[in-house]
Amino acid sequence: MTIALDRPLSLRLRRPSGGGVAAAAGFLVLALVAAATPSLFAGDPLAADPLHVLEAPSAAHWFGTDQLGRDVFDRVVHGARHSLLIGVVATGIAVSIGLLLGLLAGLSHKYADEALSRSFDALSAFPLLLLALLFVAVAGPGTVGLVIAIGIATMPNYARVVRTQTLVVRQAGYVTQAVAFGDSRPRLVFRHVLPNVLGPVPVLAVIGLGEAILAAAGLSFLGMGPQPPSPEWGAMLSEGRGYLSVAWWTTVLPGVVVTLTVISLTVVGRRLQRRFEGRLG
Repeated sequence: MTIALDRPLSLRLRRPSGGGVAAAAGFLVLALVAAATPSLFAGDPLAADPLHVLEAPSAAHWFGTDQLGRDVFDRVVHGARHSLLIGVVATGIAVSIGLLLGLLAGLSHKYADEALSRSFDALSAFPLLLLALLFVAVAGPGTVGLVIAIGIATMPNYARVVRTQTLVVRQAGYVTQAVAFGDSRPRLVFRHVLPNVLGPVPVLAVIGLGEAILAAAGLSFLGMGPQPPSPEWGAMLSEGRGYLSVAWWTTVLPGVVVTLTVISLTVVGRRLQRRFEGRLG
């Protein structure tokens, strides 16, 4: 995919929109907070204080306290590391497997390609959360099972794109010329095919990271992820739902952080996708 050359130069070089910059800045701040924890934020997310149970947000506790007297802000900040790490590792698994299977499908003979393509379509037909829940049920609850489940469930998105790109690249003139010159298959794949099919993958990975974080929070909310008292965002939502009527901050504020994180990643990913496809408007 190339940027349309018939567009005015001023349009192609237009500055990023305020929404895209704000979304990127928001996620960057969150990533820096997660990386700086616990050196920057020294509060203990597991420290209970029976004397300060379910206190409303204040100067002493910015996000209030939960049912055990734990500081909700400390738990949200420390939970950022858990949730982002789960999302990044799960997305890495999905990209790695999807890239391998997509290349295999695109370079295989007709019947193997058809079998793999139908497998990708079948997996993509299931809602992400339902498919991940199925894999978690097989692998067992916990962080490892959660990461693997989300990675496998989101893999078809990358595999289908890589397969499509591979089918286009293998028909390109430089690939045909390399075959005529007698390049070996491994050299052909790693020098000519692979570098030219990777273009859309990082863009999809940014969007996929948001989906992975949301899926992880959803599964943790259902008790399939990190178990309490782990300060993981979905687990926090699950713990606080029983106190929503008397202490809304234990659920609403972590939920807002999850929502803003996913929105930021989605906005950034969509902006990158539009630029990659040459649709800068």
